[in-house]
Amino acid sequence: MVLAIQTATVLVSQDWCKKCGICIAFCPKKVLESDELGRVVVAKPDQCIACKICERLCPDFAINIEVTKDE
Repeated sequence: MVLAIQTATVLVSQDWCKKCGICIAFCPKKVLESDELGRVVVAKPDQCIACKICERLCPDFAINIEVTKDE
């Protein structure tokens, strides 16, 4: 049995983000944080499990999760 490993990339569009913090509040792995200006930053990209909760809950469609399978 061969397992494929997934790599998730979190992309945040700062132009679309209104800094509401919903993504930060609901991320189960605390991947996202806000910086000193209130902008959402991907603080722990290696912790992302690609659950896409942030992507689905973002009211401004400012977050995209790209998943690639490494074999």
